[in-house]
Amino acid sequence: MAQTRRDFLKKTAALSAASYVGMNLPLDKNSVARAEEGIRWHRGSCRLCGVGCRVELGVKNGQPVGLRGVPQARTNFGYVCMKGMHFWKCMRHADRLTRPLYREKKTGTFREISWDKALDIAASKFAEAVTAHGNDSVAYYGSGQALTEETYLFQKVMRGGLQTNNVEGNPRLCMASAVGGYLTSFGADEPIGGYDDLEKAYCFFIIGSNTAEAHPVLFRRIMRRKLDNPEVKVINADPRLSQTSRIADKHLQFKPGTDLALLNAMAYVIIEEKLYDQSFFSTYATFRKGKEKKEVSFDEYKKFVADYPPEKAARIMGGKVTADDIREVARWFATSKGTVSLWTMGINQRKRGVWANNLIHNLHILTGQLLKPGADSLSLTGQPNACGGVREGGGLCHILPGHRLVKKEKLRNQVEEAWGIPKGRIPPKPGYHTMAMFSAVNAGKIKAIWINCTSPAQSLPNCNLYNKGLAREDVFIVCSDIFPTRTTEYANLILPTAFHFEKTGVYGCTERRSQLTRKAIDPPGDAKPEVWIVREWAKKLASKLNDPVIAQCVKPFDGLEEGYELPRAIWNEYTQKLTKGRDNDLQGATYEVLEQMYDGVQWPAPTRAHALKGGTVKKFVRGMDPMADSEATSDLPYQFYGPAHKDRKLWVWLRPQADPEEMPDAEYPFYLSTGRIIDHWHTMSMTGRVPELLRANPYAYVEINPNDAKKLGIKPGDMVEVRSRRGVNVLPAKVYEGPIEGMVFVYWHDQHPERMINKVTKDAIDPGSKEPEFKICAVKVKRVSGPVPLKPLIV
Repeated sequence: MAQTRRDFLKKTAALSAASYVGMNLPLDKNSVARAEEGIRWHRGSCRLCGVGCRVELGVKNGQPVGLRGVPQARTNFGYVCMKGMHFWKCMRHADRLTRPLYREKKTGTFREISWDKALDIAASKFAEAVTAHGNDSVAYYGSGQALTEETYLFQKVMRGGLQTNNVEGNPRLCMASAVGGYLTSFGADEPIGGYDDLEKAYCFFIIGSNTAEAHPVLFRRIMRRKLDNPEVKVINADPRLSQTSRIADKHLQFKPGTDLALLNAMAYVIIEEKLYDQSFFSTYATFRKGKEKKEVSFDEYKKFVADYPPEKAARIMGGKVTADDIREVARWFATSKGTVSLWTMGINQRKRGVWANNLIHNLHILTGQLLKPGADSLSLTGQPNACGGVREGGGLCHILPGHRLVKKEKLRNQVEEAWGIPKGRIPPKPGYHTMAMFSAVNAGKIKAIWINCTSPAQSLPNCNLYNKGLAREDVFIVCSDIFPTRTTEYANLILPTAFHFEKTGVYGCTERRSQLTRKAIDPPGDAKPEVWIVREWAKKLASKLNDPVIAQCVKPFDGLEEGYELPRAIWNEYTQKLTKGRDNDLQGATYEVLEQMYDGVQWPAPTRAHALKGGTVKKFVRGMDPMADSEATSDLPYQFYGPAHKDRKLWVWLRPQADPEEMPDAEYPFYLSTGRIIDHWHTMSMTGRVPELLRANPYAYVEINPNDAKKLGIKPGDMVEVRSRRGVNVLPAKVYEGPIEGMVFVYWHDQHPERMINKVTKDAIDPGSKEPEFKICAVKVKRVSGPVPLKPLIV
């Protein structure tokens, strides 16, 4: 087949991108053999993003010495990204927290104390708050990085013991809108398919995701698919030209916040040109609108999208998008033999993030690009256990383990029975969601809060505002973590925790896959796994409040060895009692089964036999999904089940274009968007302590379009002030054609006070998911000075 110049350029761009994300290089076998003498390799999951790469930690003389991928694992086939390859180097960093630290006042100096004293103080402060101010004066704020067993036990003690639903986690900041989208479109949370679809797809629609940097191992699979199959199309819809855009056949670059118009315009083209699969949606879907979820006809839906012709959408979107571009990508999407959509924070972290998710799902339902090989609507997750621990395990204020809603009495009673506690013990009212929780801290309504494995002082939007609450002397703060962070600066009590491979437990990644990591080395000093910490704290709490029900919450785990037996018992309680019969049934995925699997088990996996086959690759497909077989109500090949849709149908939503909460104006004329880079992760507390990664990217910068830079007199390296109505950053300028004109971009990992971009971002939330609109706000930009020597700052 003749190769066109365009084909050649696409292939060379893909190869260049491959070198950027870090493909593994062949090594001399003899050199490898010599280097590996005396090393034992321990299998587990990567500690970073939500891909769920399977890795092995090399241990020699009780110390970590290296990390490699697992070739047999279907998640990553042995490949690891540069962050994953190097993150183990922070495990023995000198900054590790190794002893409990305490100070009475936040202006005081920390002193080392014993674990017994530390847990006694924590129990006393929570007990005092409950006694004086009521059950909802205490809270737990957790993480998508905590193990499932840890999140489960924390929320069990908070709900069943302390009788509060003030249980939240940082996935509220990143994945809540994806959850809302899946529930309202498909009736159940989490993707239908998974990564296996990447090797079978013929069109990739990547929107609101810089996959090349945020999920580089998956991006490698997409590149490989495209290089091997010239007919594969890649569409990248993003206001910023990113590394992901380099392999795109079409990059749609538009004004931030206008992609709902794009998605509706694509539906317009699909309907106008009759590219839809009416047999599919007539059988499996209904059309809905409004808060009342009113069912409407296909004709009414057609009238709705008739208001979004590509010409109008292109005007709304501005930038470089034409009506012909929209028509072309809509045709690629609809006529492909298999289309996979991928997105992450660019879609979710929006005031109308749920709507944006719905509109992506709409395209798949209209065209039948679901449930078949190479077709899926696949939300990418940012943390290793946002799905397994928080979304499935009950780590948010409105949900209980097993995708149960707090507000439903029958479901609360099921949990109470499983826990052996009195009926009615779990309150019927959901607790504070994340932004409401920290507003309550600001207002002094929450008197004691436990923050585990996350740093809201840096990761919350408009963090200057919420850090005022963290600084209050009448709010007692416990931080359990591995390193000092911006948040431990506000703590009264710091508890050192075991790190990855220093404890045993399960992560559940993007594609419904649960994977076990066993303890391989001892933690440094007196650091302890969270399951031990919570168990011992709960026993003291029960004594101080004279409440035997709190003791009952941890009684099944009393006396169990913390390295394996304790987390296994917690996992067994959760999976055998609280996932049984639920859409995320994990009864078959015992520790014994997970230890046999190179890459874990995809739920539902209700039996050992099904789990040993790897679980369910595609949900809702009879013959593949045992729940679809057992829940079938007809002879149709696809059977939908889940907590949200009583009609067991997919829902196509009528959702209009909606502007961001804050638009540029005369005083603040630029859009600001934030995101990730390949070298770092989250708040840099780990990657910032890896020399190779810190050298590669030591500090944040502001990306600015050359045309904007010229108008403002800004040159590369100049120090630039980025100011919003909430806060200000001063950063060096990176001038290049990445951001669209009128927009600047800053990555959010940097801990330096002048480069902590969440001082600038806005805390408006999606009214449904309560997820903040990190991705869009209005700022003004000006040159402050020429280049200034800078150094990285790690707390």
